Amino acid sequence: MKIVLDEMLPKALAEQLRQRGHDAVAVTERPTWRGLSDRRLIDVARSEERAVVTYNLEDFLRLADELRSRGTPTRGLVLLASRRFPDGSPATFGRLLRSLDALLHDPPAWPGFVHWLR
Repeated sequence: MKIVLDEMLPKALAEQLRQRGHDAVAVTERPTWRGLSDRRLIDVARSEERAVVTYNLEDFLRLADELRSRGTPTRGLVLLASRRFPDGSPATFGRLLRSLDALLHDPPAWPGFVHWLR
């Protein structure tokens, strides 16, 4: 499974995931992706067959529902709860890295999945 980390996630996370053999890219690593609307980011992710990893739950869930109803589902959403993964602390970075690594080793098998990361 390939992923894109939404803009609020650090590129260091994508770098660490790549060091573990995963195909991960952060929005902040691609200048043309910075500042894209959520809808446009989903379109770009779909074109690259990437699931989106985000804290932006409401917007991405709404967009995923719209796309699914049109018969054009996302490549997947990985949702992050700020209570489980508070932004900015070193402990959060490590926990997030371990959880994403585990998910990428055993990804959901269905297209358009929505997964709450644990």
